Amino acid sequence: MIGWIRTIGERWTILVPVLAVVLLALTWGSKLSGALIAVAVVVLAAAVLAAVHHAEVVAHRVGEPFGSLVLAVAVTIIEVALIVTLMIDGGPDTASLARDTVFAAVMITCNGILGLSLLVGSLRHGTATFNPEGAGAALATVATLAGLTLVLPTFTTSKPGPEFSGVQLTFAAVTSLILYGLFVTTQTVRHRDYFLPVVKPGRPKPVVDPEDDHADAPSTRTAMISLGLLGLALVGVVGLAKGVSPAIESGVKSAGLPHAVVGVIIALLVLLPETIAAVRAAQRNRVQTSVNLALGSAMASIGLTIPAVAIASLWLSGPLVLGLGNTHMVLLTLTVVVGALTVRPGRATPLQGGVHLVILAAYLELAINP
Repeated sequence: MIGWIRTIGERWTILVPVLAVVLLALTWGSKLSGALIAVAVVVLAAAVLAAVHHAEVVAHRVGEPFGSLVLAVAVTIIEVALIVTLMIDGGPDTASLARDTVFAAVMITCNGILGLSLLVGSLRHGTATFNPEGAGAALATVATLAGLTLVLPTFTTSKPGPEFSGVQLTFAAVTSLILYGLFVTTQTVRHRDYFLPVVKPGRPKPVVDPEDDHADAPSTRTAMISLGLLGLALVGVVGLAKGVSPAIESGVKSAGLPHAVVGVIIALLVLLPETIAAVRAAQRNRVQTSVNLALGSAMASIGLTIPAVAIASLWLSGPLVLGLGNTHMVLLTLTVVVGALTVRPGRATPLQGGVHLVILAAYLELAINP
């Protein structure tokens, strides 16, 4: 009986990614009816859960911090493809799409995913413990990338408006790739121990997921299959999110909300797999994995999106608006300062998690009521 249930569980995680891609192919470029929107939402939600499952299989095989890196980069690459596609198809109305999407990703990851993980981890285990060296290095890189690409364009004078000149945009794109590459090298090669789950004070052994103690690592073949299905699931998630976005946009418009809310909703959908994976890790007392996912996703979002849109701008006729407004710069500054105070001790209570979630709530409230 148990084996039969386990077989069903394995089968749905295989079938759902394929179903999501098939549905995406059948509906791509067409306007969805009410019934198809409902089906797309159900399949999208199932694809999110399947993506988390396969990400955990891959993570179990390759270990940390490679596991969290795989999910963060996979989601970001597909997200970048979606942004560039919308910019090419959308005309001048999408001039600020890259900025809005990247900033939404930074706020959701650095405050939402991080805050929720710290809250869940500390409530369940008393104190959420992580490595301050790894978390601090990640936050410093995120802050530098965000400052160079989202804040500086507001104050440069080579072009009118919050835009970079061609030379400035090239510099921002190259430095973003260099910083991201340096961080990945540090995370996976030079100082990998900074990004591994740490020992709690007073405990003689590392904090380990109980499942890791009893479950054998999947074979290379199983991990490769899960990696492929993870890619399919993420393509389905992002593609179906784009497919339902006109319905979301129509609902937002009929509710009298600003257009920027659409971008926030899409970002929340796209980042849902990482959110679920981070919370699960926090529940298992592997908060460092949650921190890797949160800050790594923010970093990948900036470090990969800005170079991609810089290349896309070569054939886009409209402006590329990257500079943040005053309100968003205040929120970004608050996020960086509070984040630095959070990661410095290497441990957190429910208070720190709650503070980050309040900052996210302020961002969402201001998106609805600017």
